[in-house]
Amino acid sequence: MTRYREIADAIREKIRSGEYARGSVLPSNASLASEHAVSTPVVNRALQVLQSEGLVRAERGRGTVVHEIAPLVRRAVERHRRTVREQQGGAFASEVSRLGHTPRSNLVQVGPVTPPPQVAEALGLTDPDPVTAIRDRRMYADDTPVQLATSYIPWEIATGTRITQPDVGPGGTYARLAEQGHVVTRWRERVTTRSPSEAEGDFLKLTDDQRVLAIERVAYTAQDRPVEVTVMALPAHQWTLEYEWEDES
Repeated sequence: MTRYREIADAIREKIRSGEYARGSVLPSNASLASEHAVSTPVVNRALQVLQSEGLVRAERGRGTVVHEIAPLVRRAVERHRRTVREQQGGAFASEVSRLGHTPRSNLVQVGPVTPPPQVAEALGLTDPDPVTAIRDRRMYADDTPVQLATSYIPWEIATGTRITQPDVGPGGTYARLAEQGHVVTRWRERVTTRSPSEAEGDFLKLTDDQRVLAIERVAYTAQDRPVEVTVMALPAHQWTLEYEWEDES
């Protein structure tokens, strides 16, 4: 194993053990080079490995900082259970709270829009000029940006409800859909990885070599009607996707 990877392993273990605490500044590159009896360029390469993993980041005037938030686990099935959502005001809030962080969501756009073609298709909208409600959010765990999410709901369903207002109310969008007789009973998610857009990279504070998990989720009623599409971007290094289901045989 090359020396820079050995050093990256050693620093990673100190982060995981808590010797280098979350939010703390690592020893200077010169100090790390002296500690491991290597040159500064070797330490630089080791830190680049840890940056690509999202464990540390470089801050001008401070040095190398340990990321404040440990990797998050997204339980794709559990997070949508009604009792879980309604306890914390929505799937994201319940998930982040479960992990010991304070959830925060900034709504940057709400109202009627023309959806992207792939969203209109997923919602089964055949009108040549389809309209949906949009809820575009920037989401945080404590004060760390961890997700972007944009939801689209057919306008005929959303109009006149709190879905079109900044505060959607207890239980989130799915609770409001249920009040209108559109109880969501299943979801389909498609997960891919890609390079972030410029806006995504800026908000999520990603380096050039980091990628995002792109998740498209479609929510369906018992009548198999799609009533919501949500498009999400999550830092790939920050999230683990966990799935659990029972054998139905």
